[in-house]
Amino acid sequence: MKTAHPPTLRVATERWPIAGAFTISRGSKTEAEVVVAEVSDGLYRGRGESVPYGRYGETAEGVSAAIAALAPQVARGLDRADLQTLLPAGAARNALDCALWDLAAKRARRPVHELAGVPPPAAHVTAFTISLASPNVMADAAAKAAHRALLKVKLGQTGDPERIRAVRAAAPRAELIVDANEGWSAENLAENLATCASVGVTLVEQPLPAADDAALAAIPHPIPICADESVHDRATLAQLAGKYDAVNIKLDKTGGLTEALALAQDAERMGFMLMVGCMIATSLALAPALLLAARARVVDLDGALLLARDRPHGLRYDDSRVHPAGPELWG
Repeated sequence: MKTAHPPTLRVATERWPIAGAFTISRGSKTEAEVVVAEVSDGLYRGRGESVPYGRYGETAEGVSAAIAALAPQVARGLDRADLQTLLPAGAARNALDCALWDLAAKRARRPVHELAGVPPPAAHVTAFTISLASPNVMADAAAKAAHRALLKVKLGQTGDPERIRAVRAAAPRAELIVDANEGWSAENLAENLATCASVGVTLVEQPLPAADDAALAAIPHPIPICADESVHDRATLAQLAGKYDAVNIKLDKTGGLTEALALAQDAERMGFMLMVGCMIATSLALAPALLLAARARVVDLDGALLLARDRPHGLRYDDSRVHPAGPELWG
């Protein structure tokens, strides 16, 4: 018979193939590299998954090492509050924070949403991503996905007006949002925003580089502009005022569900519209983010849908709707 023992920590790096390729302004990839943290006490096991992102100087090796270094603290009963002071916001803290939430839920035999004091996760319309390519290729991809309610269009290179017009023509009834991934400049910002507005785009994510986004405060916003790379945790919110209308909350940026919940509350209080997003990852990484979806104007949780295969007991996708998974996966 199993008995409880001091918690042990296991860290693993996994690679999950993408269905085709995923292309944004910074490059293309064909697999998702994720880091999984697992905390076990002999009776219960909690898991969390994160995606190291080179844009923020992260690697799978570095993230794994940062998590593994906390094994002694985990054995002594590390809790989520202490974790916030031991690791900065980012992928390492995310994986371990979500693992600790999962373990706490399993020990208490109560779902995470009850422990966190938020509504239970529900089905939501999620965006489906159209990768950056030539206008014709993007139009073909949009035509195949035209039945979906919400399409997220990756832009960020010369010729974006032609791309977004081609996508709109191919998917005339879908709601469109755009993600430029820091690929626009102060010189083409107004033209690109005007074109997006003219075809009915309802939101534009991170048009300018995070370090050079002051121009957003100096021009009208014909449609809402959402911070992505410019927002990480609560400490980054103050610098967004006057430049952005919305914030994209991703657990890999906030460093886990604990900070994401606090960030959502502060962002709402400051008047920002919320978006909840993800990296390309398995359902284990996306399940915690669904606890924020009820508060979000835009839900972009198609990361697992873009994989060639997902984990067992994963999120269920029904055309444009993503449905929560059960406790067999997480929480």
